[in-house]
Amino acid sequence: MAKTDIGVGSDWQALRRHTVARIALGRCGVSVPTRAQLAFQLAHAQARDAVHLALDGEALARALAAQGQDCVQLHSAAATRAIYLQRPDLGRRLDDVSRARLVGGSKGVDLALVAADGLSALAVQRHAAPFLAALRERLAMEAWTLSPLHIVAQGRVAIGDEVGQLLQAKAVLVLIGERPGLSSPDSLGLYLTWAPKVGLLDERRNCISNVRPEGLAYAPAAYRLHYLLSQAFSRQLSGVDLKDETVEEGAALAGARNFLLE
Repeated sequence: MAKTDIGVGSDWQALRRHTVARIALGRCGVSVPTRAQLAFQLAHAQARDAVHLALDGEALARALAAQGQDCVQLHSAAATRAIYLQRPDLGRRLDDVSRARLVGGSKGVDLALVAADGLSALAVQRHAAPFLAALRERLAMEAWTLSPLHIVAQGRVAIGDEVGQLLQAKAVLVLIGERPGLSSPDSLGLYLTWAPKVGLLDERRNCISNVRPEGLAYAPAAYRLHYLLSQAFSRQLSGVDLKDETVEEGAALAGARNFLLE
């Protein structure tokens, strides 16, 4: 059966330069070509692996120590990865040992920092350190007090609420691995919550997603977070009542272009 490819000079091929989405794959009869099918299967396997990969908290702590960032290792109430995937509620709370460790710690910072593996430890392993370096560069211009980075194994977004409450922090930032996609197994999400406490709903959070070099790069992500953080402290709120109005400058930092207008 004859194979049909889309020409290199076609409009579809021009669009492929601007996206990792699976477009202009060509065909072989009524099917996609073998190369495209194998690439799809590889991406699917990488996404599955990202969900089950364990976070190496010690390696992350060493990378951050080189930047002068202190770290604290914690664990959620989900004892294993299997339990974590089956019981989301346990991933939202600390285990007893971790909770006791924070009860006796220092209190009252402006921003509590949390990194949780989420559904892609790979994202946290790759991007937490360089993003935090970009964020500290911005915050260094102002008088912010930050906690050590609390690295939580088997953690979900809401676990930051308990960490922030125990630290009596004014706000909490959670860096977490997002659900892997077929073109992004290492996408990092940032969740900012003002006045964290156990039991808050997601409408109280601001999210910046797809932080990675192939998505939203570290510098524009830090710029957007700095804006939201400043507004949260000024207005003493976060979530649906706090809008990100940084689109134009953030796009300029990222060097973004709208290829539909070219």
